[in-house]
Amino acid sequence: MRWWDIPAIAALERMLFAEDSPWTEPMFWSELAAGHHYVVWCAAAGQQADGHAQPENSVILGYAGLATGPDDADVQTIGVAPQAQGSGIGRALLRDLLRAAGHRAVHLEVRTDNAPAIALYESEGFVRIGLRRRYYHPSGADAYTMLRPSG
Repeated sequence: MRWWDIPAIAALERMLFAEDSPWTEPMFWSELAAGHHYVVWCAAAGQQADGHAQPENSVILGYAGLATGPDDADVQTIGVAPQAQGSGIGRALLRDLLRAAGHRAVHLEVRTDNAPAIALYESEGFVRIGLRRRYYHPSGADAYTMLRPSG
């Protein structure tokens, strides 16, 4: 992800997570400034764009971010445009984050009613380790905390 991707990603975020306080442009700017690992998936390229050769008029279909520490990592966000959901983009983005995490354990939160995302995470080695009641605001939706052990 590059700074010029942020307006389109923030717009997609508002569409995808309207009920749950979507991330704002300043929040994404802060993530990039902190050096966290963020990637995007563009329609025209059909693959992750590295920002150097992103085609003009391409459409961002997905994005994902990871914060890493010395021993563990946290999936900050994954979003896929509605028209591209179920196409494998979410899995590709998640696998990119897992590669970036390396040997670290990886944590994430996911809405308990998001069955497709839960199935994706479980298929990539995540297990449920907790429940956070009313985690998402303002909707009040619950979240599972999930972990992919280090290894």
